[in-house]
Amino acid sequence: MLKVKALLFDVFGTVVDWRSGIANATEIIAKKNDVQINALEFADAWRKEYQPAMEEIRKGRREFTILDILHRENLKKIAPKFNLNNLSEDDEDFLVTAWHRLPGWPDSSAGLKRLKNKFIIATQSNGNIALMVNMAKHSNLNWDVILGAEVLQHYKPDPQAYLKACKVLTLDPSECLMVAAHDDDLLAASKQGMKTAYVDRPHEFGKEKLFDIAEVNDYKVNRNWDFISNDFNDLANQLRCE
Repeated sequence: MLKVKALLFDVFGTVVDWRSGIANATEIIAKKNDVQINALEFADAWRKEYQPAMEEIRKGRREFTILDILHRENLKKIAPKFNLNNLSEDDEDFLVTAWHRLPGWPDSSAGLKRLKNKFIIATQSNGNIALMVNMAKHSNLNWDVILGAEVLQHYKPDPQAYLKACKVLTLDPSECLMVAAHDDDLLAASKQGMKTAYVDRPHEFGKEKLFDIAEVNDYKVNRNWDFISNDFNDLANQLRCE
């Protein structure tokens, strides 16, 4: 058994269902403003702006800015394309804070509780502290510690995001297991010496983009993830948690 002491979790997509959560909030605002909209397409478009906004910070073209601010800027950017450019401040706030109220996947709360019995569990997310705290309260995510991006001052997959997360826990990267549903996140973590656990979230981008865990198992040969699991309970079983 690996000498792992802490599990660090990607959150958006791995722990919570951002797409459904944002789409549901969008439908409420669209109905209130009498706007016809494909809420899932809106959620996808908003999420699509996520990485480019952070890349400006990673490349040093902009000073560190928390995700709440980036989300608001990105909302203003895409809103006109969906006839939501005349939102009130309250409606805009409701949508931005919808990222604070995302639902966990069905296994998330109970699975994290099992993993917490044996390991330190922490967020390793690009989300800011307030966002992560509110989400934890909303979806019963019982973290030991929340490492909001402003603590680390780096956005994944910047190497320092992983190294500083391990450092603040006073652990060596080899003692930390990065848990994510995304290959790029795991690859970046593994390059910094962290152990890796893939968790399958086939519905993150909708059932129309479904892929099977069998395909993911092929990655183990090429990328050597330490664990490949169907959900958090499966991961807890593999890590011999009660």
